[in-house]
Amino acid sequence: MAKSTSTGPSPAAAKTERLLNLVIALLHTRQPLSRAKLRQAVPDYARSSPEAFERMFERDKDELRALGIPLRTEPIDAFFDDEPGYRIDQREYALPEIDFAPDELAVLGLAARAWGQASLAGPAAQALRKLDAAGVVRDESSVAGLEPLLHTPDPAFEPVRDAVLERCAISFDYRGGSGDLVRRRVQPWGLTSWHGRWYLTAHDLDRDAPRVFRLDRVVGVPERSGRPGGYAVPEDLDALAMIRRSAGEDGERSTTVRLLVRDGAAASLRRRAREGTDAADVPEGWSRLELDVGSLTPLAREVTAAGPDVRVEAPADLAEQVTGRLRAVLAAHGGGAA
Repeated sequence: MAKSTSTGPSPAAAKTERLLNLVIALLHTRQPLSRAKLRQAVPDYARSSPEAFERMFERDKDELRALGIPLRTEPIDAFFDDEPGYRIDQREYALPEIDFAPDELAVLGLAARAWGQASLAGPAAQALRKLDAAGVVRDESSVAGLEPLLHTPDPAFEPVRDAVLERCAISFDYRGGSGDLVRRRVQPWGLTSWHGRWYLTAHDLDRDAPRVFRLDRVVGVPERSGRPGGYAVPEDLDALAMIRRSAGEDGERSTTVRLLVRDGAAASLRRRAREGTDAADVPEGWSRLELDVGSLTPLAREVTAAGPDVRVEAPADLAEQVTGRLRAVLAAHGGGAA
């Protein structure tokens, strides 16, 4: 009979427990705590050597600040500032009283559902749990029948998103419009979806200037090259204006798409589109809409999801993509050729 062995928590679980113990210790004190007292209060610290404790504590401080926890460094003694102390101000940490209107709650729930299908599922769920803990009641019935779609297919999305949230410099290989591969070092400012593509706005460290990068041109996985909270994002940042200027400078072309959309359907498409210039031969109960896109693939996905409520009139490339997707769905369900 095999001898059973007991194992401790995984490294990730141990780290989570340590951070939780640290937060509890820092929250439940009116006076800043010294490193020595924190080492006594957190079991992982107490079991470590002095050198290991110092390294661990420095990493944990950065981790808490990256998570948005207001960790303050203050003098322990008002008359002597030779030894810093640490605490978390409960007033800054706690969620203030929130009073949302019903339509605002509906939008919050819808946004979280959209991100739940993408790469921000975890943070979206955390935000909703925080609202639930604050006693906010969401009305799910108000958005019944709506299914938001938000896709983040670029492999670089998650590491870049994390760097944006933590204000951490990164480096990556980037293939520009010329096709050349160049190493870029940047301080990420924001991620924006425009015309079906994701764009990173950032400060380019090598060129010492603002720059815009298309995520689908990032090759490989971006690497961190700085510490969290290492820079500030400009308060007057207009990411969309930067992206539009960059698209014009790069000579990117948008494609005009013409669709027939059933009345009362495809609300998301309608909001982004304009009425078609030619109203001839539009079937009763339908509208002809036009919109400009930089990439047809995301729109093909959206049109396919709309099913019989949206028909592609132009361009032919989009119609072929939608037809191909529908054939793939039919084949996956055992259907014949479309």
